[in-house]
Amino acid sequence: MTRYLVTSALPYANGPIHFGHVIGAYLPADVYTRTLRLMGEEVLYVCGTDEHGVAITIGAEKEGVPYAEYVARWRASIKSTFDAIGLHFDIWSGTSISPPHAELSQDFFRRLGQGGYLQERETEQLFCPKDTKFLADRYVTGTCPFCTFSPARGDECPRCGKWLDPLNLIDPSCKICGTRPERRRTRHWYLDLPKLRNEYIGKWFEGHDWKPNVQAFIGNQLKEVEPRPITRDMSWGVPLPEDLAHGEVGKVLYVWFDAPIGYVSFTAEWAAAQGRPEAWKDWWRSPDTRLVHFIGKDNIPFHCLVFPSMLYGVRQEYVLPWAVPANEFYNLQGRKFSTSAGWSIDLDDFFARYDAEATRFYLLSSAPETADSEWNWGDYQRVVNTQLADTIGNLATRVLKFIEKNFDGKIPALEPGHREELDRLLFEDCGAFTDPSESILAFRFRRASEQLIENARVANVFIDRLAPWSLRKTDPVRCASVLNTCCEWIGWVARWSTPFMPGKAQKLWAMLGNSGKVDSLGWCGLPERSTWRRLETGQELGTVEGLFAKLDDAQVQTEIATLNARHTPPA
Repeated sequence: MTRYLVTSALPYANGPIHFGHVIGAYLPADVYTRTLRLMGEEVLYVCGTDEHGVAITIGAEKEGVPYAEYVARWRASIKSTFDAIGLHFDIWSGTSISPPHAELSQDFFRRLGQGGYLQERETEQLFCPKDTKFLADRYVTGTCPFCTFSPARGDECPRCGKWLDPLNLIDPSCKICGTRPERRRTRHWYLDLPKLRNEYIGKWFEGHDWKPNVQAFIGNQLKEVEPRPITRDMSWGVPLPEDLAHGEVGKVLYVWFDAPIGYVSFTAEWAAAQGRPEAWKDWWRSPDTRLVHFIGKDNIPFHCLVFPSMLYGVRQEYVLPWAVPANEFYNLQGRKFSTSAGWSIDLDDFFARYDAEATRFYLLSSAPETADSEWNWGDYQRVVNTQLADTIGNLATRVLKFIEKNFDGKIPALEPGHREELDRLLFEDCGAFTDPSESILAFRFRRASEQLIENARVANVFIDRLAPWSLRKTDPVRCASVLNTCCEWIGWVARWSTPFMPGKAQKLWAMLGNSGKVDSLGWCGLPERSTWRRLETGQELGTVEGLFAKLDDAQVQTEIATLNARHTPPA
């Protein structure tokens, strides 16, 4: 039996997340896993925070708090945002707190060494004489040797995207105190990516079907891949196994190495919590598993080259990625999100004032699937007002409020003689309708959101053509049949809405007077004309109320003005 192991890139526990993160790696995964579950598939969705590395030590030291306290605060903050937008994980953890994580990461290191995939090198590293410490890459800034951008980080240039060695930076300086560092000798371990590429990973990647952006990115990197360092001189992180450290002290596994192992350790943590501690192997070492990584494009190298190399190199029959639906960047009103520059949206404040599920839908409708896209307040208003409020919300209220007023709040009866004609009109003459799940499973979330609206629009066309408000006076029996048909279609819209807006779907389902959870019914697919009607005639409606509040122009202009006023352009 095929099972789906779904991961989202572990968010880094050193600051708040923004909508670019949400739509880049988390919301699409949530919709994908919800759809798979509705279709009866076995799914496990794994996530948590990435809690080691230099950026965290810098942030904690700047605040004067212990590293563990610092990451715990951001872990909770990030999870709070995810909760607000309705993301559901089967396991949520963190790399510094997951019980199996350190041991499993050390085991990966040990097995890679045993397989001949690690290199030990005594190399030079930058050392700050003032702070008396070796400087990991992000403790160093300078000028990029490739494109002359400054300030470039010691590990990567933000302009040209090249992986950097801090030793090659022009005019390097210590990020802590500004001192020019000096070179000193130290021992480190490297993952032999060229050997792993030549032995298996190159052929595996080339023989797989990838999104075009993934194919282009890794296709180029495979030609120039070099051994990558996997240890650092630091006190915060997973310690190097003592039996392999040759007496070296103060060395930890580099964060990029231990972070993706978090997917495995979190799964093991989940299995232990289920009372089946070995069950994680059913997910990670079974050929029946389809491993799906949801990431942003900046994580493509790690999930399509480095981590697969690690999984293969430990020689324990780990599954390799089946799909990596990497998204492009998501911006804000024409610029990159930047918390430090004030070009961002405070999500705690946002969700206190705006509808989280309408926001889910808007983000999906504007997802950066094949090119960079953006959050735009005017577009948000348009989608909420015209697609959600006018199309889905208005469909529900104008039908159900009319029934409340004229049919005692109960689903009217369908006259058998009307069925064939009304079904033909709905199915053939009121617009096309399609199954959104096909697009979701193909990672085309924008198209899936369009399909949901198109499906709802079919019923609106049907109502406009048949005008039950007029039939009420001239042919009440036919009016009842029309409204019965509309209620049936609203039930289908509720079920189609479930992965996108689970709360709204349940509310719409209950408005029809249905009991139970709409997501317990499974995925509905497309209606078959002979069997599509499911509701009970005479069923009493639930509480009928508006689903979506419209946004007015003044509200949107205030948000844009506030954003512009808060923005501080970089010097």
